Amino acid sequence: MPTLDVNRYRVTGGKFSLSSVDPGDVQDWKKGPARERFSENKEAIIELQEKLYAEGKQSLLFVFQAMDAGGKDSTIRELCSGINPQGCRVSSFKVPSKEELAHDFLWRIHQQTPAKGMIRIYNRSHYEDVLIVKVHGWASSQLIEKRYGHINDFERLLTDHGTQVVKVMLHISPEYQLEQFRDRLTESRNWWKFNPDDLTERKRWDEYMETFETALNRCSMDEAPWYVVPSERKWFRLLVVSQVMRDALERMNPQYPEPSFDTKEWTPERLESGHSGLPQALQE
Repeated sequence: MPTLDVNRYRVTGGKFSLSSVDPGDVQDWKKGPARERFSENKEAIIELQEKLYAEGKQSLLFVFQAMDAGGKDSTIRELCSGINPQGCRVSSFKVPSKEELAHDFLWRIHQQTPAKGMIRIYNRSHYEDVLIVKVHGWASSQLIEKRYGHINDFERLLTDHGTQVVKVMLHISPEYQLEQFRDRLTESRNWWKFNPDDLTERKRWDEYMETFETALNRCSMDEAPWYVVPSERKWFRLLVVSQVMRDALERMNPQYPEPSFDTKEWTPERLESGHSGLPQALQE
C-alpha cells in the first residue's frame, strides 16, 4: 500500500492557507487499497475504543466542521459503524435555542463534552460561533476576537482534564458543493437534505473561506490540532479521517484495567469443576 501522510493536512505555524490543500487530493492512493486500509483502521479504532471505555480515565473529542454538503453526516455514519454505542456519542449543534442563547456560547457545548472513557463526536461545534456568526455579523468583531481565546482556553481545560481534542475540516470546492446539491434534487428520497437557504450561503463562499482560515490559524494548538481533509473523494476522506482518529487513540494508549480479583482463584477451570471447587463467594 502507498504511504499515507496525514500530517500534510495538519494546521501548524499560524500561516495556513486553504489554497494549500487540494480538495480533490488522494496522494497516491486508489479506491480499493484505501477501503482496505479504512477497514483496518476501523478494527483498530473499535479495539482502542473498548480499552478506552474499560480504562475509564481519559476521553476523546472529535470535531467535524465543513461547508454544507461537505460530507459530515456520511463520514460520521461510516466512522461510527461497529463502534460500541455505549462508549461513543454524537452531538449535532444546530441553530441555538432560546435557552441556549440566554447563556454564553460555550454553555451548550460544555454539556456535551465526553465523560471519561467515552468518544464524543461533534457534528458542527462551538466553531459555528466564529464562522457563520462572524460571516453574518451576528456578534461584534470585538466579541468574535475574544472568542478565539475563549475557545483555546476551553479546549485546554478539556485536555488538562484528560480529554484529547482533535478537529477536522472536510474541505470541498464550491463546484463540488453545487454538484452535491444537484444530486440531492435528482431523487425524492434526498429532497429532505436540500435547503434553498444553502444557495444563499453559497454566495458568501469567499467570506466563509476567510473565516475558516482565521479560525484554523488561531485555534490549532499542539494539544488540540486542526486537520483540513480533502473531501471530494469519499473513500479518501474516510481513509484520512479514520487514520487521524486511530492515531489520536494510539497516542492516548488506553489500557485494560488490572483485575480487582485474584485471577488464579477465579479460573474457567474452577467454574467448570463443580460446586466444591468454586470460591466461597460463589458457593453461597
